[in-house]
Amino acid sequence: MSLDIARSIAFSGLSATSVQISVTSSNISNADTRGYTAKTANQSSSVTNGVGTGVTVTGITSTVDKLLLKSLIAATSELGSADTTNTYLTSLGNLYGSTSSSDSSSTGTSLANNIASLESAVSSLASSPSSASLQSNVVSALDDVASQLRETSSGIQKLRADADQDISSAVDDVNTDLQQISDLNAQIKQTAAAGQSTADLEDQRNTALQDLASKMNINYFTASNGDIQIYTKSGQALVDSSAHTISYTAASNVTASTTYTAGSSSSGGFSAITVNGVDITSQISGGDIGALITLRDETLPDAQSQLDQLAQQLASVMNSVSNSASAVPAPTSLTGTTSVSSGTALSATGTVRIAVTDQSGNLVSYGDLDLSSYSTVGDLVTAINGISGLSASVDADGHLSIAATGSGNGVAINEMTSSVGALGEGFSDYFGLNDLVTGTSAADIAVNAKILSGTNEIQLATLDSSSTLAVGSSVLSSGSAAVVNAFYDALTGSRTFASTGGLAATTGSLADYASTIVSDVASKASHASATYTAKETAQSTYASSLSSQSGVNLDEESAKLSTLQNKYTAASALIQAINTMYSALLSAVQS
Repeated sequence: MSLDIARSIAFSGLSATSVQISVTSSNISNADTRGYTAKTANQSSSVTNGVGTGVTVTGITSTVDKLLLKSLIAATSELGSADTTNTYLTSLGNLYGSTSSSDSSSTGTSLANNIASLESAVSSLASSPSSASLQSNVVSALDDVASQLRETSSGIQKLRADADQDISSAVDDVNTDLQQISDLNAQIKQTAAAGQSTADLEDQRNTALQDLASKMNINYFTASNGDIQIYTKSGQALVDSSAHTISYTAASNVTASTTYTAGSSSSGGFSAITVNGVDITSQISGGDIGALITLRDETLPDAQSQLDQLAQQLASVMNSVSNSASAVPAPTSLTGTTSVSSGTALSATGTVRIAVTDQSGNLVSYGDLDLSSYSTVGDLVTAINGISGLSASVDADGHLSIAATGSGNGVAINEMTSSVGALGEGFSDYFGLNDLVTGTSAADIAVNAKILSGTNEIQLATLDSSSTLAVGSSVLSSGSAAVVNAFYDALTGSRTFASTGGLAATTGSLADYASTIVSDVASKASHASATYTAKETAQSTYASSLSSQSGVNLDEESAKLSTLQNKYTAASALIQAINTMYSALLSAVQS
């Protein structure tokens, strides 16, 4: 072997070792870089005419277990979903508070506790019905419950709005990842065609793929040309020869009536998540977006429906009693809450007594109406107008209104044997003439504004039901223990609550049902927390396995670097020896 060949071999070894040192140094430097995998400089012997002529670096590669990577990506999607669900359900649970009396931070603030406080206030009033302060306590406690229901409802809708905005933000992140993956596909093909290593670019693409999976569940595969192609669960292309942008517009305002309906326009509801005009909302079931869709369209509306039933039942029990009673002095007018018109058919039986009383509760006039005699609301209005001192009409809002025409006089009603409508409600209750609580859901439930402001007194008297009444006689007595007890019995009595929001039909008091829905939310939050912990462990396990298989081991790389330094020194010494031999040869030739 000539000295030229020997020197060429030595230089090739020196060059190969330099590359390996560079790769090893890069591995050490990027040990903590997210998504980086350990690189290896592959080398092979150069052989000419059967004789070794040195060593050549054939490429820089990394080894990534594709099946393990796919498992990690799936686990990342599940973790993204679990993390988002856990975060939102924790916030939802905070809205409801705790039913545990040992939790001093939430005592008196949870729905169940506030209803219990209302029960206590009514119970105290029963012992002294005429006490103004105790009456005020009842109104205040009822207002606390109504306020809590409204605030919780508002909180639920805010969480839905937040989820909708988070979907929009996550879609923007997805589009960034899709474009990055598409760009890296092109760079990887170009770099490979130039005979250069694509390992670092593949690391970046795998990182973008994991970030994408954390936002939504995907299917993907590597094409024969090296491209990664990505699709939705049902095969809608997200990345093929190019990136396909996902479109989504967040709702400007979110209420309980704001919903998403597949195939419908976004007007008045949530818009669809689309790709190339195709609705893919239902295809996204994992990652942040999948969890946000479920929370926005299922979990949180379920909580709202439970809350609405509680509010409706509370209004029903309080109003059923208040409409059978009257304040003293009686209010100058009563306006209903049920929407009617003069032509509305009146399906009613039994007798109702409507009276005009003075400020002291003494009778001015009255009339007993046989409701079966009237076929429409208009007929009823005419009959009421026939009672001296009363004026009735259906107002501009479509509500029955009854007013006393004499100065200082008021209107009092005894529902007697009246039965109106399909549910057989009392006359006043059916029309909502003497409601203590207004509103139709948790979003708008409130104590009657006139009672809350003190304009009208709470209804604690009953219009005399004697067969005949004498003008000037006392027919309303303030502070009736019977009415207070009726309120208490209605509050604490067992009622039937329909199946809604994932809860089975149940019976119990209002406080029982409040405790049930609080416990339901707490249970869901606890399950979400446990699921998040499990998914985090699973994702961490896959990430650790992939790191062990393809990540940087600092001890190994440090040992390799020491070995390479020795090889470099040896190659340098070999070149120096060959140079010495050249010098000796030249000296011999010249002498």
